[in-house]
Amino acid sequence: MSTIAPVNQPTQPVEPGDGPATTVIKSWKVPIVLGVFTVLGFLLLVVFGRSGTSTMVLSTSSDLIQLPDVLLPTRETGIVVSVLMLAITGVSIWMVQTHRKTPLWLISVFALLLLIGFLAWASADARIPVPGLLFGSLSLAVPLIFGALGGVISERVGVVNVAIEGQLLAGAFTSAIVASVTQQPLLGLVAAMIAGTLVSFVLAAFAIKYFVDQVIVGVVLNVLVTGLTGFLFSQVLAPNAALLNQPPKFERINIPLLSEIPIIGPVFFRQTLIVYIMYIAVAAVYYGIFHTRWGLRLRSVGEHPQAADTVGINVNGTRFWNVSLAGAVAGLGGAYFTLGSVGAFGKEMTAGAGFIALAAVIFGRWDPIRATLAALLFGFASNLQNVLSIIGSPVPSEFMLMLPYLVTIFAVAGLVGQSRGPAASGKPYLKS
Repeated sequence: MSTIAPVNQPTQPVEPGDGPATTVIKSWKVPIVLGVFTVLGFLLLVVFGRSGTSTMVLSTSSDLIQLPDVLLPTRETGIVVSVLMLAITGVSIWMVQTHRKTPLWLISVFALLLLIGFLAWASADARIPVPGLLFGSLSLAVPLIFGALGGVISERVGVVNVAIEGQLLAGAFTSAIVASVTQQPLLGLVAAMIAGTLVSFVLAAFAIKYFVDQVIVGVVLNVLVTGLTGFLFSQVLAPNAALLNQPPKFERINIPLLSEIPIIGPVFFRQTLIVYIMYIAVAAVYYGIFHTRWGLRLRSVGEHPQAADTVGINVNGTRFWNVSLAGAVAGLGGAYFTLGSVGAFGKEMTAGAGFIALAAVIFGRWDPIRATLAALLFGFASNLQNVLSIIGSPVPSEFMLMLPYLVTIFAVAGLVGQSRGPAASGKPYLKS
């Protein structure tokens, strides 16, 4: 809901040639969304509030400094959170009235308060291990982050990458076989990158060379890889599981000192090699896209390919090799399923992670850092339902299973309505 309001109306009649009065658009979307969640939060936390005390465990036994547990009286916490949420909603309404935009940090504070209130309500008379909750969230987000990075690279260069799901699945399948046969997880990691690249080759060939609709090619590739890996799993891997589907997993590497910091250490610095590669990949993709000649060429091809062509850039060649690079990055995310998490390949084990990664690209506005944060949000929503199920929360399990996808829909439909992707994304380039 938006209204147009004049700003700095002239007190004297406007003379011909003075130009129109300056106007701004007042968008009420943020206050409305905050208001809806404030009402829902009040109903849940106050009207249907629970009695008891929620315990937030902040430290593990191996932390260098032991932080005390945080005790939250459930009903009182709900009341305080509801009042603060109402205040933030009021501030947002005032800012729109005065023609200002609600800052992102204020929305983030609102979301954090709602999360604290919900956790306190759901864990009444129970304990929530905060490091475990965050560790599991990061673990579930790793393949999403790799997939989102691949999506950012591909779409920045002008190709819509709907085939992330297929690239993840191909990487998981190939890494399981190669690592099982060789007993070398590093070789499995390389094989996953190659498998993701091969899927991207097909996407690039049809979308760039033969001008086939990129979304259709991506959907077809997802179906093809899903069917092919499912068939080979049933006919080859399952009967020979001991030889072909028992890959060695990467061991966790604890970084000295850093791994002993409370909360941060167990989450970020007691991880496997794939996760540390992910840290490097996020930084490298961000720096490469915005601070290198490669990134400048990539973005120019995705925004204005004709202008890029006039200065000597091979548009289709740039697109082809960068889409292939995106597939290799996504393949690493597939390898995490088999070499870092589950330890064996399962039929359709990615379970739609590629589509959530694509949503993270849109939610993150085609920026590697923002897409990573969006993937972490989706990973947190997925792990939250696991933790609440373990502590016996009254929240229905069916709702918690829906939560990651509800967050995805809300994020894409409600929060990024004003975002704009690369101008030439999805448009084939025909050299004139």
